[in-house]
Amino acid sequence: MPSIGGASLGLNAAFSLATNLLGIRSDPYQGFNFMVEIEGVLAGGFSECTGLQAEIETEEYREGGVNEYVHRFIGRTRYSPLILKHGLTQIDGLWTWYQEVSQGINSQKPFSRCNGTIYLMDKKSIPVMWWNFKEAYPYKWTGPEFRADSGNVAFESIELAHRGLSRPSLGGLVAGIGAELGAALDISISGGF
Repeated sequence: MPSIGGASLGLNAAFSLATNLLGIRSDPYQGFNFMVEIEGVLAGGFSECTGLQAEIETEEYREGGVNEYVHRFIGRTRYSPLILKHGLTQIDGLWTWYQEVSQGINSQKPFSRCNGTIYLMDKKSIPVMWWNFKEAYPYKWTGPEFRADSGNVAFESIELAHRGLSRPSLGGLVAGIGAELGAALDISISGGF
C-alpha cells in the first residue's frame, strides 16, 4: 500500500501529464488582478484588499487525569475586517458611506449595510474566483499622509466590518477538469486512505 506522500506524488505526476496532453494549465492566480463590487456597483480600482480571513474559535478543555491531549471544542466563526485601500481621487463614495454611518450612529438613524463581492481575475481579466461579504459597513476611514519630500500617491483606506464571507463552490468546474483528466489517462484511484 503506497504512503499518502507517494500517492500524492503519483497523482501530481498524472495531473501534470494530463494537463500537458489536454493543453490545460493550472497556474496560480496573481494577486494584483482583482476588483471590488459593493451592492452591484464597481467600487473603484483598489490597490490593496486585505482581511479575507475566517477563523473558527476553539475552546480548550483539560480533562482531569488525561495528560495525552487537550479537548478542543468548536466555537463561533470570527471574520476579520476587510481593508480596502486606493489612491485618493475626487470620487468620494467611500467617504460618503463612512459619513452616513457616522451620522446615523450619532442621530440614531439607521444606516445602510451593504453586500459586496471581491473578484480575483485571471490574465484575461475574467473573474475566476470570488468572495461574497454580507451586511458590511465602514467603521474606520484613514486619509492620506502628506510629505513635502515625497512624490508618492496619496492613499485612503476604509475598514469594513461584515457578517460573514462565502465563496461559491467551483466544484462543477473542478469536476469537469477531473473527468477530462481521468478520460485522457484512463486512470482510476482507489485505496484505503
